[in-house]
Amino acid sequence: MKTKSHLRGAALGLGLLLIAMPAHVAAQSTGGIEFTAQVTPTDGRPEPVRQLTFYLLRKNLDDIRQEAMQFEPAPRLDKFADGLSVSPKLKAWMKKNHTVQLFGADFTKSLTADDIMDVPEFYDAYMSLNAGLAGTGFPKPKYKEKDRIANPEKYKQQKEDYTEAIRKFMGAAPESARGIEANLNDINPFVRWEQLLSEQRQRLEKRTLELAQTRYLAAQTDTNLEGHGSFAGLPPGNYWIGMLTMQAVAGDVRLRWNVPVTVRPGETIRVELTNLNAAKPYAAGPNSDH
Repeated sequence: MKTKSHLRGAALGLGLLLIAMPAHVAAQSTGGIEFTAQVTPTDGRPEPVRQLTFYLLRKNLDDIRQEAMQFEPAPRLDKFADGLSVSPKLKAWMKKNHTVQLFGADFTKSLTADDIMDVPEFYDAYMSLNAGLAGTGFPKPKYKEKDRIANPEKYKQQKEDYTEAIRKFMGAAPESARGIEANLNDINPFVRWEQLLSEQRQRLEKRTLELAQTRYLAAQTDTNLEGHGSFAGLPPGNYWIGMLTMQAVAGDVRLRWNVPVTVRPGETIRVELTNLNAAKPYAAGPNSDH
């Protein structure tokens, strides 16, 4: 009887051990992350990031954004330029310079005499700006409209001479192109292009967040009043801690994080999130075909 009792006790103990073992093994095979998030304003003291949601992703958020771009590609400047109601030469200039911005000091400085002479819109804007000014030494045409038919050779030569005189004047007085953009306002497509880019950025961010939260989200947690948070029961592997669209704000500083963390079996990793390892702001604003 005593032997049977011992056997029953041993069997019961073994059974309990077998029941408890999977949980024990699971605890040893997973890991965790504990983190503290702080923001330091300029000329200020560190402040805890209180009661904000942090996400743990299985893929770098920047790489997720690149994946999202396959579904929401950036608009192509070349295609946009081709659809404009401007001269072929202005379209070619836009493609060559990878811009549709026809205003500002940088635009004016970038224009060469050849650009102004060859692109009809630039030439007309330049002539409107300078041809009526007195006392600047701007060339005056010698060709007459009546010679177009009566004496075409003379008309052609005098017009070529006038064109060359304007080109020389530009070289001697490059400031004469300053203000040319005022006569290009009606054809400037920059606002439309910026609107296209803005809409694409919004779609891209929406798609990025959808992928992050549906395909790559491992866990999420809220920080406490001291800026502490944790993730437990994580399979070993590489993760990234971040805030997705949220920002941590303190004074004049606004931060996000996208910090890589490697989780090992049975270990709890401790991470400090500060200004030093915050992510650079995303500027998605493509302005070319690249």
